[in-house]
Amino acid sequence: MNRIYAIGDIHGRLDLLERAIEAIRRDVEDRGPAVLTITLGDYIDRGPESSGVIGRLAANPFPTPYVALRGNHEAMLERFLIQPGIADDWRHVGCIETLCSYKVPVADTMRGRNYEVAAKALAEALPPAHRTFLDNLRTSYSTERYFFCHAGVRPGIPLARQNDDDLMWIRQEFLSSDEDFGKIVVHGHTPVGEPDVRANRINIDTGAFATGRLSCIALEDAGHRFLKL
Repeated sequence: MNRIYAIGDIHGRLDLLERAIEAIRRDVEDRGPAVLTITLGDYIDRGPESSGVIGRLAANPFPTPYVALRGNHEAMLERFLIQPGIADDWRHVGCIETLCSYKVPVADTMRGRNYEVAAKALAEALPPAHRTFLDNLRTSYSTERYFFCHAGVRPGIPLARQNDDDLMWIRQEFLSSDEDFGKIVVHGHTPVGEPDVRANRINIDTGAFATGRLSCIALEDAGHRFLKL
């Protein structure tokens, strides 16, 4: 296997994304071409620059081919556009920051009303490139040794038969499992103080929006290492 980079949950921290892009660029210059960069989802919400993150990623800023995965927060945004009532849940986990980044008024959304107006305004504010990026997000990516997804996988179910909702939302059943999934699952979704490297999974969500620490792992034949951002 050649080198693959994976980046954890960004959550509107464009400043940290820029540091990850630069770190990957330096690493490629030092070590030679890499096969792929993968982002594990949750590009939006909580942090201040969701729109900027999506815009940057939509143009593939990496010196490699690029695969973008869908996180549960992108799933909520996409559902909001067709079912505005989801804002009853979404507004408590970062919706307001995302709407603000797209210059959508948020006073009514904060008060739990007129969600349809905000959904229409967001749909109109999303640039075509952002919609295309969101439409093309995948829920998983697999190599011979690794399986990449946002949240994790359901134990007891083959990787090829995993449910999209589990890939974006699962927590305890996956995190508490010692099962050999057949491949090492590389994921985010559940913030940890330090990257959590186990025999069956690697969690690289280090809570970037709150901690200022975005994790980027390089996976190679010799093992793995974390890039310094």
